[in-house]
Amino acid sequence: MATNTTSVAQAANAPNKHGDANTLNLQFRWIILIGLITASIMEVLDTTIINVALPQMAGNLNATTDEIAWVSTGYILSNVVVLPMTAWLSSRFGRKRYLCFSIMLFIVASFFCGTSTSLIQLVIWRIIQGAGGAALLSTAQATLRQVFPKEQQSLVQTLFILGIVVAPTVGPTLGGVITDNYHWSWVFFINLPIGLTAFSLVYFFLHDTVEKQSAGAIDYIGILLLTVGLGSLQFVLEEGERDDWFNSVAITRLSVIAAISLVALVFWEISPKNSHPVIDFRVLKNKSFTAGLVLFLALGFGLYGGIFIFPLFTQNVLNFSPTETGLVLLPGGLATAVSAMLCGRLLSLPPEKRVDPRLLIVFGVCLFLWSMWDLGHLTVISGEPDTRLALIIRGFGLGFLFTMINNVIFAALRGPEIAQGSSFINLFRQLGGSFGIAVLNTYITNMERFHRYDLVTNLTATNPMYTERLHSISSALLAQGYSTAQASMAALGVLNGQVQRQAAVMSFNDGFLLLGVSFIIASPAILLLRVSKAPPPAGAGH
Repeated sequence: MATNTTSVAQAANAPNKHGDANTLNLQFRWIILIGLITASIMEVLDTTIINVALPQMAGNLNATTDEIAWVSTGYILSNVVVLPMTAWLSSRFGRKRYLCFSIMLFIVASFFCGTSTSLIQLVIWRIIQGAGGAALLSTAQATLRQVFPKEQQSLVQTLFILGIVVAPTVGPTLGGVITDNYHWSWVFFINLPIGLTAFSLVYFFLHDTVEKQSAGAIDYIGILLLTVGLGSLQFVLEEGERDDWFNSVAITRLSVIAAISLVALVFWEISPKNSHPVIDFRVLKNKSFTAGLVLFLALGFGLYGGIFIFPLFTQNVLNFSPTETGLVLLPGGLATAVSAMLCGRLLSLPPEKRVDPRLLIVFGVCLFLWSMWDLGHLTVISGEPDTRLALIIRGFGLGFLFTMINNVIFAALRGPEIAQGSSFINLFRQLGGSFGIAVLNTYITNMERFHRYDLVTNLTATNPMYTERLHSISSALLAQGYSTAQASMAALGVLNGQVQRQAAVMSFNDGFLLLGVSFIIASPAILLLRVSKAPPPAGAGH
C-alpha cells in the first residue's frame, strides 16, 4: 500500500485514490469504529434476543414449537452459507459498498420480520436478514484491520470483541423485557434505529482503500457446492434432534450430501483449474491460524451452547421468568466487558512487559472450567444467588479467551489473508454454536431419560426412603380432605413430578460439565499458537 503523504484537503478533492482514502479513513477512524461496532452488535444481538420471544411468536402466528424454530434456523442457515463468501464479495463489489448494502438489507429485513403476519413471511425475511448479517461481523472486523494503524489494533480489536461477546449475553435480558412488556415484533423493530445509525456512519465516513476485484469468471461451482454443503450441514444440526438424527431418512441423506459437497468444495477451490476461487483455503496452511480456528470452534460451542441451555434450565426447571433469566445473565456480560478491557490494556504494554497471550488463554480456560463445574452441581432448590458467581466467572474467562485468541491469530495474517481469515473465524464461531446447540439438545434429552430410569429403579417398596416420602405426601393430602384412594394416587403423581424434575436438573448438570469437557479437548490447540516477538511489518494490516 502506498505511503500516504497527501493532506486532508487534497484527499477531499480526490477521494478515489488509495492514499487519499487512507487519509480519510485515518481522520474518521473512530467514527468508523463506532459504526462497525454498532452494526456488529446489532447482528449478534439478533441471534439471541428472539429466543425468549419464540413462544409468543408461536402463539400469535398459530405455529407449533417445531415450526417456530425455523425463525432461528432460517437465519442461521443463510448466515452460515454467506459467511465464507464475505471476503470474495467484499473484494468483488468493494468493501464499503458491500457493507452498506448488507446493513441496509438487514434493516429492511428486520422491518418486514416485525410486520409479518404469517410464519412463512417471517421465515423468508429471517433468511434474508441472515444473509445481510454475515458481513456485519467478518467484513467489519477485516475493515478495522485496514483502517487503523497496527499500534492501535489491540485496543480496537478489544472494543470490537466486546460487542461480539457481550451482546449474546445482553440479548436474553433485552428480549425478556420486550416479551414481558411489549409485542414480539419489537425484537425486530429495535434494529431499525441501531441499523440506520450504523449505515450512516459507514456510508459517510468509510472510504475504500483497495480497488475492487476486476470483473472476471465467477466461481459458480464453488458457490453451489458451498451453499449445498453448508446449508445441508446446518439443517442437519438444527433439525437432527427433532427428527431423531440418523433414524430419519431426510437427515441421513442431507448428511451424505453435506459431506460430499464440502469435500468436493475443498478440492475444487484448491484446483489449478479454478482461477477465481470463492474461498481461499491457502490461509489454512498457517498452523497458528488453524489452531486458533479450533479454539474458536470450542468458544462458539461454549458461548452459544451455554446461552442455549441456561435459559431452558432456569425457566423450565427453576421457574424463572424471561426477564429474571436475562437479569441473571447480565452480570456475566459485564464481567466479560471488564476482562476484555483488561486484555486490551495488557496488549498495549511495551513488548518487554507483555504477558505471553497463551498463558492468558490458559487462564481463561481455567476460569471457564471452574464456572462449568459450579453450574454442573446445581440442585432443584438452586436460585439466582447460586448461579451468580459461576456466571460472573464464566463471563470473565470468556473475555480473556475471545480477546487473546483473536489477537494471536490475526497477528499471523497479512494483507489479503485478513479478510479471508476473518470470514473463517466467524464461520467457525457460528458453526461451533450450531454444533453446541445440536449436541447439547440431544445429550440433555438422553441424559434426562437415563437419570429418570435410574431414579425410578430405586422407587420400590423395599426402599425405606421411598415409602417414608410417599407416606408423608399421602398424609399431607389426607389432611387437605382427600380420600385414602385419592391421596395415594395423587401422592404417586407428586412423587413422579419430583423425580422428573430431579432427572432434569441432573441432565442439565451433565450438559454444563460437557461444555467444560469440550474446552479440555480443544485446549491442546493452544500449544500450536505462535506468538510473534517482533511487531508486524509496516502496512501489514493495510
